[in-house]
Amino acid sequence: MGTLIYGFNVSVDGYIADAQGDIDWSDPSEELHQYWNDFERNTALSFYGRRLYELMAAFWPTADQQPETNPMIADYARVWRAMPKVVFSHTLESVDWNARLERGDPVDVVTKLKAETEGQLEIAGATLAAPVVRAGLVDEYRIVLVPTAVGGGIPYFPPLPSRIPLRLVENRTFPCGTILLRYESKRD
Repeated sequence: MGTLIYGFNVSVDGYIADAQGDIDWSDPSEELHQYWNDFERNTALSFYGRRLYELMAAFWPTADQQPETNPMIADYARVWRAMPKVVFSHTLESVDWNARLERGDPVDVVTKLKAETEGQLEIAGATLAAPVVRAGLVDEYRIVLVPTAVGGGIPYFPPLPSRIPLRLVENRTFPCGTILLRYESKRD
């Protein structure tokens, strides 16, 4: 059985994107970018919603082919292309870059694939993560606090039916004041 991780850069007021949907305020330092490169390199399967997949697919497939690309960006592009992805969408006709299209219920599909897949699994995107978080399927939360308040937008956590007890397993400070907080879900 795999370990499902939900991780994102998050503003200090709890948002993954501002009210306009922008994430440019979360520009990572080199050290933080390397952290995410290594995280993705160790991911056996990633779950994407349509919007985040389209955002990623618009840049990463050819990012390493640009003349001015630094080695860290090029590395992430190679890792992202190779990483197996499941993309949930009712509107996309097809997906590329080692991805498969899924139209089923996210909770059912994630439950099944989590049971069938060994290693680290990632759920990417707050909208897709919401029902999976509420269903109690997330084993670990990785919150990277960015020293910026955006005042509204897409929250990291959805409205919850009850508390989610967590245990801190790691904290780490990156340059420019970003802080990684890794929490495990406490299970009964």
